[in-house]
Amino acid sequence: MRGFLGTHQNRIDAKGRVSIPAPFRARLRGPEGEGACSLVLRPSHKHPCIEGWPESEFERLAEPLDRLQRFSEAHEDLSTSLYSAAHPVESDREGRIVLPDWLVEHAGLSDTVVFMGLGATFQIWEPAAAQRRIAEARDRARTQHLTLPGAAP
Repeated sequence: MRGFLGTHQNRIDAKGRVSIPAPFRARLRGPEGEGACSLVLRPSHKHPCIEGWPESEFERLAEPLDRLQRFSEAHEDLSTSLYSAAHPVESDREGRIVLPDWLVEHAGLSDTVVFMGLGATFQIWEPAAAQRRIAEARDRARTQHLTLPGAAP
C-alpha cells in the first residue's frame, strides 16, 4: 500500500528526538526497507503543525513552480514560502529524528506528538490540536458533501 496512512502518537525524548512511526518509516525507506529515512520538514502554511515530505515529493514541488516566470513576484513569493523554511532531516538507525526548536514552537509541541498521514505527505501535531483538526475536516467534508473527483456518488 502506498502513502502515509493513519494517526500515530509518539513521545519526544529528553534529547529532543521523536520516532517516526514504523509504517511511515517503511514508506520513507522505500522497497529495500533499510537504512535511514530522509525527509523534508517544513511549517504548514495553513495549520499549526509540521509537514513531513519524502524528498521525492518535495522535489516535485519545483515542477509547477518552474512554469512561472522565474523573476516574477509569484515565483519569488512561492519559492520563498516553500523553500526558505524547509529543513531536510535524516533519521538515525532507530527511525528517530530531531525536530528543530523553531518548528516545535510553530506547532506548539511539548512531550507528545501525533503523526497524521495525508497520503503523499504527513503532518506532526500537538495531540489535542490534531483531534480538533480531524473533527473539523470530517465535519467540513460532510457538510459540504465533498467527494473525490470522478468517484461514484
